[in-house]
Amino acid sequence: MLIKPQSSSLAKIKVIGVGGGGGNAINNMINNYNIDGVEFIAVNTDAAALAANQAELKLRIGEDLTRGLGSGGDPDIGRKAAEESIDLIHENLAGSDMVFMTAGMGGGTGTGATPTIAGIARNLGALTIAIVTKPFNFEGDKRSRTSDLGINDLIDKVDTLIVIPNQRILEIVDRNVSFLEAMKKVDDVLGNAVRSISNLITQTGLINVDFADVKSIMTNAGTSLMGMGSASGEDRATAAAKQAIESPLLELSIDGATGVLFNVIGGKDLSMHEVDEAAQVIAGASDPGANIIFGATIDPDLDDSIEITVLATGFEKNQRAVKDPLSSVPESPTTTSSRPVQSKPESVIRDDDNVKKRSLKGRGDEEDEWLETPAFLRRKKD
Repeated sequence: MLIKPQSSSLAKIKVIGVGGGGGNAINNMINNYNIDGVEFIAVNTDAAALAANQAELKLRIGEDLTRGLGSGGDPDIGRKAAEESIDLIHENLAGSDMVFMTAGMGGGTGTGATPTIAGIARNLGALTIAIVTKPFNFEGDKRSRTSDLGINDLIDKVDTLIVIPNQRILEIVDRNVSFLEAMKKVDDVLGNAVRSISNLITQTGLINVDFADVKSIMTNAGTSLMGMGSASGEDRATAAAKQAIESPLLELSIDGATGVLFNVIGGKDLSMHEVDEAAQVIAGASDPGANIIFGATIDPDLDDSIEITVLATGFEKNQRAVKDPLSSVPESPTTTSSRPVQSKPESVIRDDDNVKKRSLKGRGDEEDEWLETPAFLRRKKD
């Protein structure tokens, strides 16, 4: 009996970029990563930034509060904007199985609105994952404190939180490497994280991982580690696995992780022995009783290379209390059809053609605007 997969039976995955930095991250993923089976959403208080975004769905929040002019770097404005638009957010996230969120912590819309949006997604039953950055030291104490407050507010609104400290990029780049080239190192963490997890669910591999497997590792996981490694030649599997679990860009070490999900991608010559070698490296660095789930996929374009993505969780298993994800968010309506999005059509901008474009237009050339974008979300224009 031939069974054709129906779109209604597949996990519904949405990737949301919040604020200017999060919106640029969406553009980067659309342009530079082959991520199938997901819907990209840009959320912002800045109407001009949304107009330049390539996401197929754009949500302008806080219209009455900000009039489309942005949050002015004030997280309280970002939070209030999201709360003003709860019905809009609720309607567009309803039915999601998994929601990825990305933002730079330390500014206004990303820091203030992300926890509210995450709380709505989680309250709707979606597996909610946030990947955020902390500012460079040179960005100042105020921005650093704002970032910490935003992360503290976010941790109990998501299932899994991955934090990338921008300052650590200085540990992995040569002094002669350009700033934009260095930023690609951090940007790869985001793009590869979303691609790896979503592809595990949406694509068929040698060893398949389904949504239930991913959910068992990532639900109520707290602060987590996501690492990527790539290697070729002799001992490539071992080298890629070590690279994935030792990334200095991440705040945590895999030591003590009680839940581990990893995926091995190789060419047609990928062997079972290599998968086993990678698994031994990862298991050896984890808690002895860790729940380890893995997948393996063939990508003919990789030739001699192997790519490994590792997600490690469970570092705070006995410390983190699971709270009501909307404890600080006004209650969403149980029925959204009575207040349709069409009541404010200017808030929702759907552009199904833009997602297919490959040029990054309208990002703004002013240096101050560029620096305002969280560092890991900046990418040199093609």
